[in-house]
Amino acid sequence: MTPLDLAGYLIAGLMTAVALWRMPAALWGDEEDRRRRALWGCYAGFALALWTKTRFVRTGLNDSPVTDLSVLIKHYTATIAILAILSYIVAIYGRYADEGDIPRHVRFARLIQQVATKASVATLVLLTVLFFTVVDRSTPSDRFVADHAGQWGATLYMSVFYLYLGAASAVCAYQWALATASARMRHLRVGLGMMTFAMFIGVGYTVSRTLFLWVSVVDRPSESFALDFDEVTEAAQVVLFLFFAVGASIPALSNVRRRAKLWRAQARLHGLWYELMTAFPDQPFEPPRPLLRELTRFDTPADLRVDRWAADIADAVEKLRHYVPDTLLPAAEAAAGAGSGSGSPLADAYWIKAALTARDAGAPAGKAAAFSAQHATDQDGEVAWLVRVAAAYRTVTPERARRILDTCDTAGKEQPA
Repeated sequence: MTPLDLAGYLIAGLMTAVALWRMPAALWGDEEDRRRRALWGCYAGFALALWTKTRFVRTGLNDSPVTDLSVLIKHYTATIAILAILSYIVAIYGRYADEGDIPRHVRFARLIQQVATKASVATLVLLTVLFFTVVDRSTPSDRFVADHAGQWGATLYMSVFYLYLGAASAVCAYQWALATASARMRHLRVGLGMMTFAMFIGVGYTVSRTLFLWVSVVDRPSESFALDFDEVTEAAQVVLFLFFAVGASIPALSNVRRRAKLWRAQARLHGLWYELMTAFPDQPFEPPRPLLRELTRFDTPADLRVDRWAADIADAVEKLRHYVPDTLLPAAEAAAGAGSGSGSPLADAYWIKAALTARDAGAPAGKAAAFSAQHATDQDGEVAWLVRVAAAYRTVTPERARRILDTCDTAGKEQPA
C-alpha cells in the first residue's frame, strides 16, 4: 500500500466520522439544526465518494461486470454532495428580506438556487450517457485519469464532471470568503478560512486536470508522467478534504463544551428526576428510563431535555407540597444546618426526600405547604441549583427522611375537604 492509498483510507474515515458526528443534530435537532441537513448530506455524499476512491473498494468495483463502476458511483455521490452543499449555501446566505437593498452575495445565492438542481440533474444524465457510450472501458483501470489520458471520450466525460465540480468549488470559495471576512468569532473565522482554502484547492484541482486531459488529446503524455500527475493532484485532493473536514468541524466544536456540560447536568439530575417521575408517572412526556438510555437518545436535543427535566422536577415538588405540613421546611433547614430562608441544597434535598416518604406512606393530600423560594432568575441558574440539590439528594437516606418527618408538628395539617 502506497502512502497515497493510506491517506485515501484516512481521509475517507475522517469524512465518515464527521458525517456520523453531525448526523444526530441534522436529523433530529431543532429548527436551526434541520437547516444543516444539507451540509450533513454533503459530508455523507463525499464520504461515500472517498470510499470508492480507496484501493480495495476501487479495485473491487472496477473488476465488476460494469467496468470502472467505481468512477461512475464516485461521480454520482460527489454530484449529489455538491448539490447538498449548494443547497446549504443558499439556505444560509440566501435568506434576506425581499425589499430594500439586497447584498450581492444574497442575489448570487438566489441565482445558484435557481440553477443548482437543474444543473445537477443534467450533469448526472450526461455523465451516465457518456460513461456508457464514449468512454473506452474495454479493460478495467486503476487510475482513471492517467489510464485514459489522450482518449477523447474519457476527456469529454471528465470535463463535464470537472465543469460542475469547479463551478461549485468557485461558488463555495466566493461565499465562504465573504463569510470569513465578516465573521466576528475567531473559531468561526478559522473554520471558514480553512473551508475557503479547500475550495480554492478544488478550483485548481479541476482546472489543472481538465487542461491535462485536453492537452493529452493533442499530445499524449508518457505513462509515467500521466501517473505522476494523477498522484500529485490526488494528493492535493486529500489536502482539500482534510481542510474541508477540519474547517467544517471547528465551528461545531465550539458547542462541544456546552453539550458536555448538558450531559453532565443530565447525569447529575437523573437520580432525582427518575425518582420523582416514578412517583408521578403522569408528569413526564415519556416514562423515565435508565441513565444510559437517556444519555444516548438523539430524538431530543440535550438542552431541551435538561429544561424539561427541570420543569418536571419543579412540577413534582409543587405536587409534593400537598402531602406535608408547613413545619417540614424549618425541620429540613434545621437538619441541614441552614437558617430559615437562607437557601440550602441539602435542605431542599431533605424536604423532597421527606415529602416523598410521607406521600409513599399514604399521607393524605391537603393544602400546599411552604417550600423554599426560587433560587435562580433564569433557566441556567435553575438547572445549576437543581444539580446541587440532586447531588445532596443522593446522600439522604430514607431513615434520615423519616426522622425529619418525626420532628414535624403534624397536628395542624389540613385534611382534604
